[in-house]
Amino acid sequence: MDLHNTVSVRDGAASASQRRYLVLDRTLPIRSESLFTQNDEVLIAHQGEHYRLRRTRNGKLILTK
Repeated sequence: MDLHNTVSVRDGAASASQRRYLVLDRTLPIRSESLFTQNDEVLIAHQGEHYRLRRTRNGKLILTK
């Protein structure tokens, strides 16, 4: 089974065992260029904490708390 493609299954179309192992990859990539439109640094709020995602001169990404 190809786990990286979206699969559409009508109700009842798959057996119980097929539904149990059906995995959908819903993780879509975000292009870094869309994050760094005006600055080389982005502040991210996550579970009450703040993180900085910084783009270096060499194009690397650094995440710090």
